Amino acid sequence: PLVVEQILAVTIGMSDTIMVSSVGEAAVSGLSLVDTINILLINIFAALATGGAVVCSQYLGGRDRDRACVSAKQLIVSTGIFAVIIMGIVLIGCTAILQLVFTDVEPAVMWNAEIYFKISAWSYPFIALYNSGAALFRSMGNSKISMITSLFMNAFNILGNAVLIYGFHMGVAGAAISSLVSRILGSLFMLYLLRSPDNLIYIDSYRKLEFHPDMIRRILTIGIPNGLENGMFQIGKILVQGLIAGFGTVAIAANAVANNIAQMEIIPAAAIGLAMITVVGQCVGAGDYAQARLYIKKLMKIAYISMLAVNLIILCLVPLLLNIYNLSAQTYDTALELLLYHGIFAMVLWPASFTFPNACSRRCALYDVHLDCIHVAVQNLSELAARGDTGAWCIGRLARNVYRLALSHTLVLLAVSKRLMDEETYYHIR
Repeated sequence: PLVVEQILAVTIGMSDTIMVSSVGEAAVSGLSLVDTINILLINIFAALATGGAVVCSQYLGGRDRDRACVSAKQLIVSTGIFAVIIMGIVLIGCTAILQLVFTDVEPAVMWNAEIYFKISAWSYPFIALYNSGAALFRSMGNSKISMITSLFMNAFNILGNAVLIYGFHMGVAGAAISSLVSRILGSLFMLYLLRSPDNLIYIDSYRKLEFHPDMIRRILTIGIPNGLENGMFQIGKILVQGLIAGFGTVAIAANAVANNIAQMEIIPAAAIGLAMITVVGQCVGAGDYAQARLYIKKLMKIAYISMLAVNLIILCLVPLLLNIYNLSAQTYDTALELLLYHGIFAMVLWPASFTFPNACSRRCALYDVHLDCIHVAVQNLSELAARGDTGAWCIGRLARNVYRLALSHTLVLLAVSKRLMDEETYYHIR
């Protein structure tokens, strides 16, 4: 179910890009610029939801259903408030944000980006609530609910796109409105299902969500480092996108299409990473660390095998997939090259870099290291700009994967070494 859910999640953005491509490459480029920012915010919402899911999983593993339900309420409160604040900031400073991030963009591309950004900002609270609901159901071991809800959202989004883009000729505005309405309906449906007392975790009333600072602090202790870690890498992608924007509309459009299809290449490992949060969380909550290690090894083997199989299939089908988009010959060739490099890197590095860290219920947030790496990456990518879209895109992603791989395994080694040496030696090495 998690694999199907991830496929459906990718399909929402892909259907927008495919249908908007009929309007022109300026529309696709504007949509893709905004999507890099939207994905950053969605990752942060998902990270906060993950914090709540870890806490709930641990309570369920410890047979404490009442506190699991209380933590679910606090997750809804914290993510909802945070998303409303972000929505307000984006609505007020939409143009300024886009001009700050993407300084050298053609006027037609910026016009489309502003329209899509303003409309999609209204969906942030609903994305946050949906992610929270989906994470809670996953912590209960029920991933079918989020899969069914995502299927419903996709069907509505594709139908809405067809009507608004092809019927009313609304372009990117039509795609944004359709996505907004589908996310509203999906979040309301998820919140309704959470009311059922038949669930292991349920919310008895949304009028009495209460406020427990200690519980919210525990959720944020896990969610904030998680969000900052994922956010830092997404910020790196935004910086790369800013460089690519200077190469022209062809490079932006090729990058947008390549990102769409590249998301499909990582679906198996991403889905297994979500499952790992629930499985390891419940094992830790029950105090069974031996079983947690056993499941981590099994899930990592499944991740690598599935990534190899899926990527080989997609790489064979890439020419056919690119024909779905309405691309010029130059854009087609650039996107094809990008996807070839990404597929090779993903098979080797992605599971160890992104799936494996989900085994840690609390991540050490080495923010100073992240900031230093981003600073160095920006300098290096500026020098790589002369190589064009392919050089910046591929080398940036390779560096990101290698860095995450090294960092995640270093943290695990530190955690193990803490048990084998005295505190003073351990912190000196750290």
